[in-house]
Amino acid sequence: MRRSFALLASALLVGAFAVPASAADGVAGSDGFTIKDPRITESSGLAASRLHPGVYWTHNDQDNGPYLYAVDGSTGETVARVALSGVGTPRDVEAISVGPGNRIFVGDIGDNLGGTWPHVWIYELPEPKELKDQTVEATQYVVKYADGARDAESMVVHPKTGRVYIIDKKEDGGHLYEGPEELSASGTNVFRRAAPVELWATDAAFSPDGERLAVRGYMGGIWYDWNGGKIQRKGRISVPLGQGESATYTTDGEKLLLGMEGESSPVKAEDAPGSGGAGDAPSASGGASPASGDGSDWGTPKVGVAVLVAACAAVFALRLRRRSRGR
Repeated sequence: MRRSFALLASALLVGAFAVPASAADGVAGSDGFTIKDPRITESSGLAASRLHPGVYWTHNDQDNGPYLYAVDGSTGETVARVALSGVGTPRDVEAISVGPGNRIFVGDIGDNLGGTWPHVWIYELPEPKELKDQTVEATQYVVKYADGARDAESMVVHPKTGRVYIIDKKEDGGHLYEGPEELSASGTNVFRRAAPVELWATDAAFSPDGERLAVRGYMGGIWYDWNGGKIQRKGRISVPLGQGESATYTTDGEKLLLGMEGESSPVKAEDAPGSGGAGDAPSASGGASPASGDGSDWGTPKVGVAVLVAACAAVFALRLRRRSRGR
């Protein structure tokens, strides 16, 4: 996934969307941070630790082993690398989420063959009580979709019920898929289509209370009222354009953090959607999906010539990526 165009777009657009730093009133990371570990070059998921406030779990989508990294939101430094045992060789790890009881779920749900893997995997492990380099035993779950194989980069675990959901990745918009009430390690876990998601989704996150679902893409985002799983679109989310593949709420629910791929990748903070802040741009046409399916608010002063040029470069690079992955 080393794409010069996407990285160039990312660098330009992070600057275009930058917010002046200020003293954090909440948990560490509330003003955003930069991931400094040179081993983390393709951060494809982000999850705020409940057990260690101010620490964020991330991973590469392809690594030389089944590793998770704990990053300190106050410094951007890695404070622990956790290796998973009891699982096979990961293929394309795209998402991470923390569920009830401080259980970490890792979504090996990407499909480099464009939606042809016969199955994908989810790994579950207890969040380590001590932050240090270590190996933790994980449970591996086999996952299939009721309507056939597909590519996905977004997986969330409801913070109250523990139920796992996946959003597939389709350029013209995907769907929220609901897993079984409890995952089984002894059989196949079938995920079923539950609701449309009007976005080319690269990650998603539940608010800590489980009442809101934020979904991001490369060029925009949408937030939904969870509504017991019958999601209702509420508004748009501004995101830094480019190779953006991660999202999480801070543990106090006040901020939404949006990460990028690449070396020394930035994690941008914005007011959590639904809080009355910057993340509450209203949906166009009373909630109808824009033509692009990306929820982007192109009418704001933030979007200038440099942004549009960089966005075009990013889209071009992403299309090349999709073609190369399909080979």
